[in-house]
Parts: sequence; structure tokens; C-alpha cells
Amino acid sequence: MAFTLRREPGRRCAPLDSGAVKPADSSTSVSPQELCEIACAVAREAADQVRVRRADLFPATGRRADDAAVSTKSTPTDPVTVADTESERLIRGLLAVVRPHDAILGEEEGGADALADGVRWVVDPIDGTVNFLYGVPAYAVSVAAQVDGVSQAGAVVDVARGVTYWAWLGGGAWCAGPNEEPRRLTANPVDDVALALVATGFGYSPIRRRAQGELLAALLPQIRDVRRMGAAALDLCMVAAGAVDAHFEHGLAPWDWAAGGLIAAEAGARVVLPPAQSSSADGHATVAVAPGIADDFLALLTDIDGLRQLPE
Repeated sequence: MAFTLRREPGRRCAPLDSGAVKPADSSTSVSPQELCEIACAVAREAADQVRVRRADLFPATGRRADDAAVSTKSTPTDPVTVADTESERLIRGLLAVVRPHDAILGEEEGGADALADGVRWVVDPIDGTVNFLYGVPAYAVSVAAQVDGVSQAGAVVDVARGVTYWAWLGGGAWCAGPNEEPRRLTANPVDDVALALVATGFGYSPIRRRAQGELLAALLPQIRDVRRMGAAALDLCMVAAGAVDAHFEHGLAPWDWAAGGLIAAEAGARVVLPPAQSSSADGHATVAVAPGIADDFLALLTDIDGLRQLPE
């Protein structure tokens, strides 16, 4: 397994090249932009594999219920596929080449739950696995680099559309599709919370789903509408890109928000994240909202007790 990163003057998040191995400096002095270049390259490589494996494993739409490639995790409605595990192993292998001394926390294989000295990579090999199973074109690969629990850089690749979103701390948020020039992202200039289009998601336990449904019922009459895409990392990037005005969800794990939360924040959104060492079981709220409605939207959530932890 060998790759290097090609840096092009005037471009950000350059594509990955196959070729000679050029390990990066593994010290904590590496810049956020350098970490972002690595995150982009690794996430794109994994997304390419996921795209190919989707065609290999499942029909173009729908899935075979008896397919041996699918198992479950926390509940029967929480699936994992062989493509998830393959993607994470690829990401871990690529990171081992360029950042061999860094810690890694991944959704499928676990790892550094405690905050590591130096850089910790936080990886979601396929965010939106249910969509991946059914052929719904909303699933992503997410790769972030954290120091002391704070995301320094991150990349999210929308696999089906081939769009990459990325950001590094202090460097702004960006996106580009295939053969496109990078475009800087800015959250929507909306200033009336009643016109907010809000993305959300639901947990897998019936208890939490019931509580989330009650919160949504209280919120819905006070906003424009809701969208449920089924991939939190993409929801956060959509806030950054102005495709929605806000996202809120309870029970996200670090790999769900580590990259997307930074991308939303660097696009100017107000972002509320769970503690860096929290797990999905803790039920903390994650919020990203366009700045012009941030105060009012957070006030709405407070009024309906929507910022409390929701148990599983």
C-alpha cells in the first residue's frame, strides 16, 4: 500500500497519487492544512472503494435481505456491511503509511476512545449505512484529525455524487465535485427561524426514537420544514453549503461529527458539539445552525427541552 500527496499551487486538498511512499512528519507540529490534505486524500481513496463495492454487493436499488454481507450492531435496525469494515481497514492502512504514530478511533474497529497525545484520527468508513444498503444516494466517508479532542482538519466525501467537503481550523470550508475548482462554503444568510429548513436524524433504540419524535413534533410548527437524509456527516456539510439552514440530532458519536462539525463551523455556522470523549449512548445533542438564526433556533430548542441528553 503506497501513496503520496500531490500539492498543487493555488489548490487546496489536492488529489491522491499512487506512487512512492512519502511519510509525513508524525509530530504534533504538523499544520492543520497538512492534516487536511491527508484527510482528503484518504477519504477520497476510501470513497472510491465504497463506490465500487456498492455495485459488487447489492443491486442498483434495494438490497437482498439474505445477503451474507450484512450484519447488525446495536439493534436489528443498525446494520454494518462488509464494505464498512473494508473501508475502515483501507483508511487505517493509508494513515499508517503517512502518519504511523498517530492514534485512530473508528466506528467499526474502535481504538483510541481516550484522547491521545498528539493527533487522533476519527473515522467513519460509511456514514449512512442504511442508505448504502438500499441504494439511497446519501452516504459518505468521513475522516478527521483531532488534537486534544478538537478537530483540526476534516474531509467528508459524498460517495454517490463524488463531492468532497473539507476544512481545516482557521482555513475556511470548501467543496469540489469531480473536475471542479474548489468552492468556499458559507452558511445561508437566513435571518428568520420560521423559514429554517432543518435536517435531523434518529437513533436506533425505540426509547430514544420516541423522545426524538416528540421533540420534532414540538419543533415542526415553528420552522419551515424538516429533512431526514440519514447521514449526519452529510447533514453538517449541507449546513456549511447552504443546502439546509440547521441540523440537530441526539446521540451522535465522534466519527459522526468530527469532520462535518468542523466544516460547518468553518463555513460560519454556530456549532454545538458533544464532549470529545462522549459516545452515542450518552445522547448529547449536536447542533449546527446558520449564524443569522442561531440565537433563535437554540432558544427554540431550549424552550422544548431539546438540548437535554436523550437516553437510549
